Amino acid sequence: MTDQPSLHHQQVHQADFLDPKKSVIPTFSLLQQNGELYPTAEAPDLSKQHALKIHDTFLFIRALDERMLASQRQGRISFYMTEIGEEAADICSAAALKPEDTIFAQYREQGALAYRGFSVDQFMNQIFSNELDLGKGRQMPVHYGSKALNYVTISSPLATQIPQATGYAYGLKQDKKDQVVICYFGEGAASEGDFHAGLNMAAVLKAPVIFFCRNNGYAISTPTHEQFAGDGIASRGAGYGIKTLRVDGNDALAVYQATCLARKIAVEEPQPVLIEAMTYRLGAHSSSDDPSGYRSKEEESKWREQDPVARFSHWLIKQGWWTKEQEESSLAKHRKQVAEAMKKAEKLPKPPLETLFSDVYDELPWHLEEQLEEAKAHILRNPTAYPATAGRLVK
Repeated sequence: MTDQPSLHHQQVHQADFLDPKKSVIPTFSLLQQNGELYPTAEAPDLSKQHALKIHDTFLFIRALDERMLASQRQGRISFYMTEIGEEAADICSAAALKPEDTIFAQYREQGALAYRGFSVDQFMNQIFSNELDLGKGRQMPVHYGSKALNYVTISSPLATQIPQATGYAYGLKQDKKDQVVICYFGEGAASEGDFHAGLNMAAVLKAPVIFFCRNNGYAISTPTHEQFAGDGIASRGAGYGIKTLRVDGNDALAVYQATCLARKIAVEEPQPVLIEAMTYRLGAHSSSDDPSGYRSKEEESKWREQDPVARFSHWLIKQGWWTKEQEESSLAKHRKQVAEAMKKAEKLPKPPLETLFSDVYDELPWHLEEQLEEAKAHILRNPTAYPATAGRLVK
């Protein structure tokens, strides 16, 4: 039997309501936009090799997002989501983890996957849903997954990954694994019930999971002031009894340091940790969105001055580890690789029709067998509507 909660609380004899507006949560930051540390800040233990890998991933994602958004506008792919302006949040947090730690992403964490080693060809195969796509063409573009890289396949519905990550992390604890789960989501997803259920479950079970919220100011077109009245998402962590930190999401060093500390807490104590990364989505929510309808150019320009990639590049240059010439050369290299991989991927055939029905049942049930045969017959009756598939069905 546990003690009653009142026995743990200090008692007072005057009614004094807690005013949340008088206790705003501070933001942890180390690096200024010019690449210099704040006077009282100390850089994390980050080697040259590690730092350059982070920056190389930054530049690859910039090249990937740039080319893929243009391809969507050309009608070559159906859908795309960029992470321009938010690269430090996912890439630097992923860099602070171990390869065996599991990632539950939302849909703007392609940088974390790239850092883990997902190749440019694998990105293209998924985006074009060809026969080499690890997901066998079953997902819309940018819904990546890789079992080999411990990156759980993305789901479109908001916040479903939060309780899933909690359950997975609790399983790691039960198996006594020195591993953590990191779960990415936006502040809009934190308005879903799954957020509250997942955090409460993790807190009670002391699951080793890092909840990483990218607060980029908008849930598609809904600004934060229309989503919640409290002090962001960090204030909710304390309410659930979770250790919490708010960090400058455009500060690569601060994000890396914060996640290193969070991982240590999650593994050693163990217990969940909540990180709220304050950042901004410089691009549209997706290729289907037009942000000019709900935010101003002045606002975008202000945040463009806080570009996380440029900030980290300035720091690397000041360390003597990088030059502007290397920056231009590396970006050009990635642009070329992305363009070449795209041309190759879009020419590959689509997955066989049978894969639409595979990997769920050991033996296909009779009703799905019937549906498969009906689908084949329909495609063969309409070969011009399904030219790639119909050609593969003809023996």
